[in-house]
Order: sequence, then structure tokens, then C-alpha cells
Amino acid sequence: MKRIIDILGASVGLLLFSPVLAIVAYKIRREMGAPVLFTQTRPGRDGKPFEMIKFRTMRDAIDADGRQLPDAERLTKLGRFLRSSSIDELPELWNVLKGDMSLVGPRPLLIEYLPLYSAEQARRHEVRPGVTGWAQVNGRNAISWDEKFALDLWYVDNRSLWLDLKIIWQTIRKVIKRDGISAAGEATMSKFTGNGS
Repeated sequence: MKRIIDILGASVGLLLFSPVLAIVAYKIRREMGAPVLFTQTRPGRDGKPFEMIKFRTMRDAIDADGRQLPDAERLTKLGRFLRSSSIDELPELWNVLKGDMSLVGPRPLLIEYLPLYSAEQARRHEVRPGVTGWAQVNGRNAISWDEKFALDLWYVDNRSLWLDLKIIWQTIRKVIKRDGISAAGEATMSKFTGNGS
């Protein structure tokens, strides 16, 4: 049932938001150039890697030594709007259609975090990662890593169709209010460095 809802929800979402997707793609191309989409390898169910697709929100800016500038300095005004409105996440509906992701589940984090998880934290990969999740509607990037993992694991152990519908409804409310977009002093969230972070 969950997979059927994912396919239907992603299909309807892509259709309804197609004008928004086209406008955003045009604005990114005009203001930041190509590519319009940002792809990054993320761990999916059982830790299996997949290519997650998002709208690009940062410039390819480097310092005098050729090192990439921090996220906060590369994030553009358009990029800030796309992130705060969560519009940058809309292309992930394609990942849902492909089966890499679900509409609801723990957010897919960076591949480099995989060896840093405790056995308990790694349980977040027992389900498909989601476009939104229980941690996203309970603090998003404004909560600590420990809190985020605890919420992810609570979802894994208590997932249901009704919980998914509740999370989707709460996500809509959070997006409208633009809550929890970033951690204090960060463009998004500080890096996870292992247990105790």
C-alpha cells in the first residue's frame, strides 16, 4: 500500500508542480548557469547507494587556494528561497517514482556518515529514505543529531499509513511556516561526526 501511495503521490505531485519546476529551472539556469539539477549519491534502503536529485541552490565558488567556499558563502539568494520553501526538494519526487525513496521516511544523509553510525542509528536504513519524515516535522535542522536519529528510529518502529498521512499534513504546515530550515549559525546543519555529536 505504501508503495502504491508513493507512486500515485509522486506522479500527481510532478504533474501539479510541473509549471513550478519549469519556472525554477529557468531561474536557476539564468542566475547560476548549468547544471540546473544537483545530484548526489546518498544511502537508501539497507544502505544501498542511489543518486538523489535536487534543484541546485549554490554557486561553484572557490577561494584563492582553489578550495570550495563554505556552504553559507555559496548559497545564493534564490537558493535560500528554494531551501526555505522546500522547493529545492521537488525533483526528489522522481526518486520516489523510481523506488529509491518514499514520500515519508528518514531523510537520506551523506554516504560519508555510514561508517560513523552506531548499530542502533544504522537501523534508519531499514526503510526507504523519505522526501519528508518524522524528524523533519519535529525540528528539521534545528534539532541535534541525537534527537534527529531518535525521531528517525521512532518512525522505523512505529510506521503506518496513518502516521505517513499525518507527517505529510504536518510537512505542508511546516513548509508554509518555514520552520527549522537551519541549525543556529549554519546554512543548513552541522556535519555529523559520530556518536556524541
